[in-house]
Amino acid sequence: MVRFGLIGAGRIGRIHGGNVAARSDARLVAIADADAASATALAQQTGAEVRAADAILTASDIDAVLICAPTDLHADLIEKAARAGKAIFCEKPVDLSSDRIRGCLDVVAQAAVPLMIGFNRRFDPNFATLKARLDHGLAGDIEIVSIISRDPSPPPVSYIARSGGLFRDMMIHDFDMARFLLGEEPIAVTAVGSALVDPAIGEAGDVDTAAVLLETRSGKIAQISNSRRATYGYDQRVEVHGSKGMLRAGNIHETTVDFASAAGFNADPVQNFFLERYASAYRLELDAFVKAVTSGTAPTPSGQDGLRAQMLSDAATQSAQEKRRIEITA
Repeated sequence: MVRFGLIGAGRIGRIHGGNVAARSDARLVAIADADAASATALAQQTGAEVRAADAILTASDIDAVLICAPTDLHADLIEKAARAGKAIFCEKPVDLSSDRIRGCLDVVAQAAVPLMIGFNRRFDPNFATLKARLDHGLAGDIEIVSIISRDPSPPPVSYIARSGGLFRDMMIHDFDMARFLLGEEPIAVTAVGSALVDPAIGEAGDVDTAAVLLETRSGKIAQISNSRRATYGYDQRVEVHGSKGMLRAGNIHETTVDFASAAGFNADPVQNFFLERYASAYRLELDAFVKAVTSGTAPTPSGQDGLRAQMLSDAATQSAQEKRRIEITA
């Protein structure tokens, strides 16, 4: 039985808290949130207590900590949890600064505690199946990875202002997926971005429409397309082209029902938001973390995965701003 403390009872915290509470091999002991009403509401739903964050980090009746607080608190909370000997699951990113992440990972290494970063898309059954078939050589040698990620609508500008920008906030998931599928580290990034969806996003210094090319040392290419607007729903697609063929994972629709007539085929819309699209991925992600904690194995995605994705996010941001190709240094 893994006893969990949850820090952050917002949207993603409610997902993880509910998933822990639904398990027979785990228990949600305590919840902390700066918004007392949010913490209390989730505690009532899950049978947990409300405690202060510091009390959760040092509690003897808690084995593992789920960090779902705002991004600017992640690294500090990870370090405190590590020093207290807790197993740690933290939502992406570890921090918006790669240097800060390196320092944080040093603390985790010194404490010798498990740390898993919440790149949930690795656990999506469709993407995971694609990866497994890729690893079995079905597509042959990888040549080009293509990733499309488009949100149904942009977040409020107030969110944009503290998000770190599209490349660090949204595309970081796709950078992790590109690394996951390529099996080789990108050595260079070329990015372009525009504010075409909401002028206020551009005024805030960010972009809402972007494309990136990643290059590996052996010549493999990954191309990523992001947009903060998709009028048809939450667009999540992956394609890997190789020497023997192509593997593709498409969108998930609200139902599998099609209507056919002389005018053609008509399908239901794709699922409209990440909460629905990745519900199973969040559950499977937690499965992997609990198994790692109980078996004493290193969880993945690791802190180093978090660092590498952040480095790509930083390079893409720099590339788009300076309009040039950026090489990745270790």
